[in-house]
Amino acid sequence: MHIHGVLRGWIELLRWHKPSGRLILLIPAGWALWLLPQGPPPPSLLALIVVGGLAVSGAGCVANDLWDRRIDPLVERTRQRPLASGRVRVASAVLLLVLCLLVALAVVLLLPLPGRQLSLQLALLALPPVLLYPSAKRWFPLPQLVLALCWGFAVLIPWAAASGNLAGGWPLLLVWLATLLWTFGFDTVYAMSDRSDDAALGIRSSALTLGAAAPGAVALCYVLTALLLAAAALLQSVSWPFWLLWAAAAVGMQSEAWRLRGTPPRSRFAQHFSRQVLLGGVFWLALAVGRLA
Repeated sequence: MHIHGVLRGWIELLRWHKPSGRLILLIPAGWALWLLPQGPPPPSLLALIVVGGLAVSGAGCVANDLWDRRIDPLVERTRQRPLASGRVRVASAVLLLVLCLLVALAVVLLLPLPGRQLSLQLALLALPPVLLYPSAKRWFPLPQLVLALCWGFAVLIPWAAASGNLAGGWPLLLVWLATLLWTFGFDTVYAMSDRSDDAALGIRSSALTLGAAAPGAVALCYVLTALLLAAAALLQSVSWPFWLLWAAAAVGMQSEAWRLRGTPPRSRFAQHFSRQVLLGGVFWLALAVGRLA
């Protein structure tokens, strides 16, 4: 029973009981891999990217809870997290963090040789912002921008792993910018559910900084995300089926942003986050169909 409780605590610490947050990191990697000049990646590389993405995502979640273990008990949404509730000890969480980082390192060392060194350099460059992001809410009015920069490595590292370089020109730059904007948008919505608690605790977020303008900013981020992905797809000459799915996802994102207007119930923010996984996945499917058709 004790072992079961420990495992359950670790699973919750990694957020594996909430798969949406894990999938949402893999989606920009999928965008990048299906915009490569040489076409879609081999299955072996895709598998490594998935494992590496899950490891890095897990490390980020553990680091976040370690930073916030004294704040989380004071916030309604987070007070039952394993560290906040005392179900997982700090030493155990640190061990889990190290294990996640070791798995991520192992994945990088297994990448194809042409892109291995550059991928390792990018992974090391990504590590400080990933681990320090949870502290940004204490000193930066737009901590979601820091997370967006972290998410950008989900584009750069897969591209480097597949190509051996970052000479992707405009397609790479466009998908990287699209990822930053999309991440800033959905994480701003995620922060909306905590506005009252964050304001009382002196925690900063883009939701508080933008105030009533937050829904409009999110809608703008989603518009630009769709347009940047469309431009990248045009440059890579994707076939016409891409545009049908692209239009559905673009309209869906605006519909979700519209639902944030007024004073929506807190449940809508979590629902919005889950639907971004679906809509981002439709963009990925659009690229896959467009490159394969």
